[in-house]
Amino acid sequence: MHIHPSALIDPKAKLDSTVEVGAYSIIGPNVTIAEGTKIGPHVVIEGHTTIGRNNTFYQFSSIGAAPQDKKYAGEPTRLEIGDNNVIREFCTFNLGTVQDNGITRLGNDNWIMAYVHLAHDCQVGNNVIFANNAALAGHVHVGDWVILGGFTNVHQFCKIGAHAMCGMGTSLLQDVPPFVMLNGNPAAAHGINVEGLKRRGFSREQISAIRQSYKLIYKSGLTLEEAKAAIDEQIAELEAEVALHVQSMRHFLDAATRGIVR
Repeated sequence: MHIHPSALIDPKAKLDSTVEVGAYSIIGPNVTIAEGTKIGPHVVIEGHTTIGRNNTFYQFSSIGAAPQDKKYAGEPTRLEIGDNNVIREFCTFNLGTVQDNGITRLGNDNWIMAYVHLAHDCQVGNNVIFANNAALAGHVHVGDWVILGGFTNVHQFCKIGAHAMCGMGTSLLQDVPPFVMLNGNPAAAHGINVEGLKRRGFSREQISAIRQSYKLIYKSGLTLEEAKAAIDEQIAELEAEVALHVQSMRHFLDAATRGIVR
């Protein structure tokens, strides 16, 4: 292992032989780190934390610390980080709590910029981008391909659907359906993430159907229940490969627990 002599690694920690650890980093006894991961200088990794392959942690991050929750009583909850993530400077990822499922998760191929905070029990998917100072409160769920602009703040228990995009300084107090672009404090919807969908290979027909669903929710003057019924009618008329994405939007509306940004 390529470990700086000033690093402090507990003998019980499980590090693959290819892991690199920088100067003055500290790794606790219940940490497991897979092959190819690089830990920069002055990083602290503690708690029951599992880190996958080929991640890069820049200096001064705090990974796996106790939840910022007064109910936490030292239970052996977990933090799980997947593969191929980049975690920049001064990020803070906390363990889960027994009040939820006990695990905070970050998936694969994510780009996490400086000063990002993942609170206890957050569930973050794959291919997300969180810009500087984005912060998730406890129990937040974030789908794949979500982009959070700098200084985005997300209220506890909120859900953010796949491919959604939040502009800089957004304050999220409610759930965000898939594909929606939003900004502001409090947040307001401003269309769908068309450019992001094009880059990810969505067809013209798929984007058009998603846009029509967005209009039913946000532009038609319908109540949310009426919009759901209208989307059900829309789905019945679509081909399967187009209907799939509209169905994900429709299912999210039923799963939303804090109401949606509208």
